Amino acid sequence: MDLFLTIVVLVAALAVCWRFLGPYMAGVFEGRITFLAWAERPVYRLLRTSPEQEQTWQRYAGALVVFSGLSILFTYLVLRIQGSLPLNPEHLGAVSPALAWNTAVSFVTNTNWQNYAGERTLSYLSQMTLVVQQFLSPAVGIAVALALVRGLARRESKTVGNFWVDVTRAVLYVLLPIAFLAGIVFVAQGAVQTLAGPAHVRDGLTGFTQVIPRGPVAFMEAIKQLGTNGGGFYAANGAMPYENPTGLTNLLSIVLMLAIPVALTATFGDMVGSRRQGLALLAAMAVLFGAWTGFTTWAEHQPNPAVAAAGLPHQPTGNMEGKEARFGDTQSALYGVASTQTSTGSADAAYDSFNPIGGFGLLSGMMLGEVSPGGVGTGLYTILLFAILAVFIAGLMVGRTPEYLGKKIQAREIQLAGIGILVMPIVVLVLSAIAVSVHAGRVAPLNGGPHGFSEILYAFTSQANNNGSAFGGLSSNTAFYNVLGGVAMLLGRFAIMVPVLALGGVLAEKATVPAGPGTFRTDTPLFVGLVIGSILLIGALTFFPAVSLGPIVEQLSHGRFFG
Repeated sequence: MDLFLTIVVLVAALAVCWRFLGPYMAGVFEGRITFLAWAERPVYRLLRTSPEQEQTWQRYAGALVVFSGLSILFTYLVLRIQGSLPLNPEHLGAVSPALAWNTAVSFVTNTNWQNYAGERTLSYLSQMTLVVQQFLSPAVGIAVALALVRGLARRESKTVGNFWVDVTRAVLYVLLPIAFLAGIVFVAQGAVQTLAGPAHVRDGLTGFTQVIPRGPVAFMEAIKQLGTNGGGFYAANGAMPYENPTGLTNLLSIVLMLAIPVALTATFGDMVGSRRQGLALLAAMAVLFGAWTGFTTWAEHQPNPAVAAAGLPHQPTGNMEGKEARFGDTQSALYGVASTQTSTGSADAAYDSFNPIGGFGLLSGMMLGEVSPGGVGTGLYTILLFAILAVFIAGLMVGRTPEYLGKKIQAREIQLAGIGILVMPIVVLVLSAIAVSVHAGRVAPLNGGPHGFSEILYAFTSQANNNGSAFGGLSSNTAFYNVLGGVAMLLGRFAIMVPVLALGGVLAEKATVPAGPGTFRTDTPLFVGLVIGSILLIGALTFFPAVSLGPIVEQLSHGRFFG
């Protein structure tokens, strides 16, 4: 499909999601849409809770931590004993302790970083256990975003909702129905969906028998993209025809990645009583996403500098190294930006083979934080942190106490927002420094020089952003990277979520202040520009020295090879 037509279809589809899915979610989480109440009630009875039993932010955070901890433990146990469990037609053995730890943390934190080839490592039961987490982890992200939104919307309230109710409704009303419909499309287009074992195909000429892995792929693909999970059944992920068979499924994948993060801005607008507030956040997301898409597609439409330096002819269509011929360089770049600027991390091309400056586009997009538009739930609450920071800066400039949606933004709110914003860069830079300082970290990259450093930096940027994509040249299935990566994913998830919940609780307790002549409006282009400027400034000041040593110097080397 032509890139221009793809963008037109994509924008139209996302506009529909914003207009209809966003208000629908607001109705669900405000308790106005209850057609699945019959399915909710048994869950609440089991958990001994109800929508009327709301929680303080402390109890909400406690439920989040307990639920996520038990999910990690359960997933880890399934992986460790998979050889003794059913639905294992290839009789695969237990996953090693370090890899099981990394994988369990990865899927529970919505990262879906994969240090393994799924078709050669995991049984069908293990894959389906991970699919369960692919529903629950985005539901948790939505729940945390809702708690912060309620904090902004409510007045003098001690509670921010009920964690168990929010997660239940996110799964039942949003994720399950959309993923089911999308899964049918994947099946219809040719994605594999079966519990039969692998197919054995014998070549009549050579007598060689090829083993073709199969499994419950299509519906895993649907929630992989919708929940901004990214973890696929096959090692090749979205480049594998059994997962992503056609141009239509490729476009559907991009729409699914962006649908809920975009629609949640409309949900936010409805819940705070002003659709223009949601539009302002959406505009900031759209400007950043559009800029990075344009830059990265341009970069991948350029010749590969290593090919040019070797004096070899290059394709006039751009850098096709590591690309699927079905999709081409520009479609792959669009998919890559959508995947990395959400927390999806899926891939329909080899990101390690992008041009250095194209790889910089993917890497730097993650370094902005989850804001353009970010993951399911995580994108909304992260850009709200930047919005609160922007309001504070504006208040300093006009010489009055800053306000956001009628709530005064004071020292405590800025401290919590600052913690939430700075956790990711601190984790990325500290763990990358550790990795390049010890032997176990330095031996993993398959490339020397700046590209090898980029592979390490990309890995921790991806994991701390709960993204999960990778420069495939890093041999990260080692005890060192499995353990350290698990730490990065945990901190990148919960060290941000807990301050966000605390911020929601603090804001909920505040009374609203009527707007006055000096109130800085937060639904104008000026505010959108201030939010974008805050995001870019923090990202540049934090990460420019690191990317200068990686993709920037690699681009300036004009294809020179490093040992």
